[in-house]
Amino acid sequence: MTTLLIADDQTLIRTALATMLSLEDDLQVVGQASTCAEVVHRALETQPGVILLDVQMPDGGLGVDDGIEAIPHVLDVAPKSRIIVVTTFGRPGYLRRALERGAVGFLVKDTPVDRLVESIRRVSEGLRTVDPELAAASLSIGRSPLTEKEALVLAASAGGASTAQIAQSVYLSEGTVRNYLSSTIGKLGARNRAEALRTATDNGWL
Repeated sequence: MTTLLIADDQTLIRTALATMLSLEDDLQVVGQASTCAEVVHRALETQPGVILLDVQMPDGGLGVDDGIEAIPHVLDVAPKSRIIVVTTFGRPGYLRRALERGAVGFLVKDTPVDRLVESIRRVSEGLRTVDPELAAASLSIGRSPLTEKEALVLAASAGGASTAQIAQSVYLSEGTVRNYLSSTIGKLGARNRAEALRTATDNGWL
């Protein structure tokens, strides 16, 4: 019997998944969570075999940006659990981030039910499962064109930080920050730094 923890901030989706998966003879839903903090608590409490984890979830006080960032926290308290990220957003960047942080599966929410069930069984047996189209897209993107400093400065620009604020946070002069941002925008073919940030994030380069 494979025990499951389902984490999704949308109640309808979470309960529908729980009801559907409970119909399988070899699957047992032992918990549900709606925030990143709650999934860590439930994982510690239930020690599930497999966790289905959404990306866009409120942190709930854990201090993380999304479900992917919560993965290491979950594995700290439930190291034997196997995590499958299930998300609406089929972005190669999300896939890369999820696998780097310890997930063993990545599926989009329009995945057929039978494939989801099969994926749960696969990861419970120690295998990996990744949406094939997303895996192909991720491989086709290639390595980041950004240098380490360019990526650092671009990441620091998140949230609309000013050049002065970025410079202060990365310990560089404002002129150097402007040069790095200009170079980054050019390399990514973006119109501005917000677009460059979005492109780099979606591709998993930050």
